[in-house]
Amino acid sequence: MQLLGFRPLIRASLQSALASAYKPKSMRIASLSTITEVITKDHRELEEHYNEVVLTNDADHRARYGNQFTWELARHSIAEELIVYPAMEKYIGSKGKQLADKDRAQHHRIKELLKEYQNLRGDDPKHVPKLKELWQALSLHIKEEEKEDLPELEQAILNAKGDGESETLAKTFQRTKYFVPTRSHPSAGENPAFESVMGLMAAPMDKLADMFRKFPKEEHSLANWNKDAP
Repeated sequence: MQLLGFRPLIRASLQSALASAYKPKSMRIASLSTITEVITKDHRELEEHYNEVVLTNDADHRARYGNQFTWELARHSIAEELIVYPAMEKYIGSKGKQLADKDRAQHHRIKELLKEYQNLRGDDPKHVPKLKELWQALSLHIKEEEKEDLPELEQAILNAKGDGESETLAKTFQRTKYFVPTRSHPSAGENPAFESVMGLMAAPMDKLADMFRKFPKEEHSLANWNKDAP
């Protein structure tokens, strides 16, 4: 009988998550100018969250920043797969396809590791070692992306479309992050069409669960979700 009392709360919370997840007016798109800048900014933030986890002995602090790391990496990875890698194939051609396929393969391994990591408690002895294993793969991917992929993409966009197209791509990338899952779901694959459908299904449930997780500034808390609800 007691479980019945929770149904209205769960229903209301899910409706709030769905409304917030798909409500354009609540979006705050960063004013960075190019796709390279928005991706590089994400990379630096991921590194900051990683350091917050591995350099502390406080389990609560580790859990909060571990959740933040997961939240950022899951959204960033899927947005790249939906927006950036198709752009590489479009503008760079056959080499772009090779680069995108390499990146998708790296992403799949990273997302497998993230799925193993994302549910570890802050006081779990495997928490830091698993994140370090994940970061080893992710940091290599970041270096290759910043050194080779993004410069190639920027030059190809400039040659094909001129000034302004990279800025448009950057805004699309940022918007996409508002609609995708906030946890790792590697079984969804990296095919853009399939991943889009899976993302629409998984994102609201991920965001509902985020309301009850700890974050550094509680920016994903139930109170903040309700504040943005229509």
